[in-house]
Amino acid sequence: MTKQSDKKQADDLMYQDALRMHAMGRPGKMQVTATKPLTTQRDLTLAYSPGVAAPCLEIQKDESKSYDYTARGNKVAVISNGTAVLGLGNIGAAAATPVMEGKSVLFKRFADIDGIDLELNTEDVDEFVNCVRFLGKSFGGINLEDIKAPECFIIEQRLKEELDIPVFHDDQHGTAIITAAGLINGLHLTGRDIKDIRMVVNGAGSASIACVELFESMGLPAEQVTLCDSKGVIFEGRTEGMNQWKSKHAVKTEARTLADAMKGADVFIGLSGADMVNQDMVASMAANPLIFAMANPVPEIWPEAVREVRDDAIIATGRSDYPNQINNVLGFPYIFRGALDVRATTINEEMKIAAARALADLAREDVPDEVDAAYSGSRLSYGREYLIPTPFDPRLIWAVPRAVAQAAMDSGVALKPIADMDAYAAELSARLDPTAGSLQAILDEVRARPKRIVFAEGEEEKVIRAAYTFLNQGYGTPILVGREDIIQAKIAELGLPEEAGIEIANARLSDKNETYTDMLYRKEQRKGALRRDAMRRVNNNRNVFAACMVEAGDADGLVTGLTRHYLVSLKDVSRMLEVGGGASVFGVSIILTADGRALFMADTAVHVSPTPEQLADFAEGAAAVAKAMGHEPRVAMVSFSNFGNPDLPNAEIMRDAVGVLDRRDVNFEYDGEMSAGVALSPDLMANYPFCRLSGPANVLVMPGLHSSRISSRLLSAAGGATVVGPILLGFSKPAQIVQMDASASDIVTMAALTAHQANLGK
Repeated sequence: MTKQSDKKQADDLMYQDALRMHAMGRPGKMQVTATKPLTTQRDLTLAYSPGVAAPCLEIQKDESKSYDYTARGNKVAVISNGTAVLGLGNIGAAAATPVMEGKSVLFKRFADIDGIDLELNTEDVDEFVNCVRFLGKSFGGINLEDIKAPECFIIEQRLKEELDIPVFHDDQHGTAIITAAGLINGLHLTGRDIKDIRMVVNGAGSASIACVELFESMGLPAEQVTLCDSKGVIFEGRTEGMNQWKSKHAVKTEARTLADAMKGADVFIGLSGADMVNQDMVASMAANPLIFAMANPVPEIWPEAVREVRDDAIIATGRSDYPNQINNVLGFPYIFRGALDVRATTINEEMKIAAARALADLAREDVPDEVDAAYSGSRLSYGREYLIPTPFDPRLIWAVPRAVAQAAMDSGVALKPIADMDAYAAELSARLDPTAGSLQAILDEVRARPKRIVFAEGEEEKVIRAAYTFLNQGYGTPILVGREDIIQAKIAELGLPEEAGIEIANARLSDKNETYTDMLYRKEQRKGALRRDAMRRVNNNRNVFAACMVEAGDADGLVTGLTRHYLVSLKDVSRMLEVGGGASVFGVSIILTADGRALFMADTAVHVSPTPEQLADFAEGAAAVAKAMGHEPRVAMVSFSNFGNPDLPNAEIMRDAVGVLDRRDVNFEYDGEMSAGVALSPDLMANYPFCRLSGPANVLVMPGLHSSRISSRLLSAAGGATVVGPILLGFSKPAQIVQMDASASDIVTMAALTAHQANLGK
């Protein structure tokens, strides 16, 4: 089977997984939730009739009050007609919806902005403009997306003239801003001034022209930019394939081809198509060339090809698997955040330049540990392979909006200036939860240091799909435990490639069985087991066999749990794997609540009635997980009582656990015993001024398995929370057990977390 056919089958698997993901549960990727309580008759009276008349009348008197009494100031419309969607072309308004939903989700995830997707079923410019114009009073800003050129230029310009809220075509300006940030630092590193460089831009679509215009606003002389399209150089006097936007950037030059234009050029900006640039063109450029080959997924020239002829080049692409990714998510959420917060009437050139400079400046600062973790623990530092921040840098939320807001105020387009910018930056920092970014950082770290993970239930279809995804995502080598003929038959049924780097281990036929049997027998011979008992377990119990692989170093970690109850799987794995450091094996669940908060709950997996010492272990382990996810842990030892009231049996266990932590002199905040209400509510916590927590708890240590399991499941089923885990801690070597209802995606996540633990040596 060829590599091309393997790649096609892998892409087909991802296609099907993507369909499942978008269809499962509530279809799509977003929903609307209420921000005010609607539980009593009084709530309904105030929220709707007759109470809602009060804000209506106030807004009638002063339309700006709509920002005070409605969500308008935090709403951005994500609008497309589907005429230029990703690399798919003109696929229509309905087919564009998943992309627009995705954009809306990114607005929420990265900047806490409510993005509302609107797909307009028209290619007529007048109809499009009128529709958006009439909707303008509902939103604080308009993000235009995936509209083909040249209509996108006309639509944006007309809407900017007719609306008094920011209108921003991200395909143009988002790309330009992130590219400008990379350009600023590339020029800085090579000792150039933008006024002195010669630039070639290949591609004359909306993004390319926006780049040129932004660079010119930053000081690049227009005559020093050569714009090229599929017909060659855009020069003064050319008539073929021209329009008013291209003509604006035509220059006097003898160059007629891209190859001609690139001779002696300092900078190449590619927003065109695959393989448009060859090595000869790169070799002809000036010393220390900046090459931004941003066609996606295949760039104009691969970085490896550039390196073969120019070891002095600084390279950026649009891909996440190379340094210096030009990624629009670094821009649009934060640009709108700053614009909305000062109630800007537009997003002008000054605000775009401020965003680019903020990104460039951020890359020159010391990189936070959680960002470094995505790069195998190696210290990222400003240089040729780190021109711009990574998308999950937690500093973006305050650095870019603050710069944009300040530029809006300085340029006179802010209707609601911010008096204290330091306080604003602090407010922005507290606005988002970093857990999702931390999970992504962990996944990136695993890609950089992939591991061998054994999937104990290798004959299950979900597990096979998860293993292929694990492999295709670059997390490492999956090892499926099971009978090869059955696994191969299911692989064929799924239409997956037969030879794709996946290993199969048959417990009964393995040449390691004798070794594994001896290992297990040494563990269990003083627990009433005979050697034949050990052999039977190794041959017949896939969890035991997988645990032996990990213990022997034949795999870096294991994942199981889909076909057996959690505690049964745990008992199987525990037969072989040791408990590390004398502590307990326990589970920490990461709970992402519907309102965006993250809670870490322990123990949600193992201990029915833990001792105070075990509870203290749970607190330390859960605090460590919270820290790894970018949180400063505040641990609450949860009970039915609050600091001795009511003084009933069993409350003293949590009280004693606090005493154990006192004696251990740990380096995080903790207190208890306290109820969940007090732990999570600042108002209730204020009734206990002696409480040692500086804010609401984000780590909850539960008094027993019954309360932790019930709480986590209720939050998931009824509270709209997403639960990751439980993540098992305490084994000397990595092992994770999924829930029996886990999806293939859940299994992949747990396998990646297992690989992450292996990289940490845990």
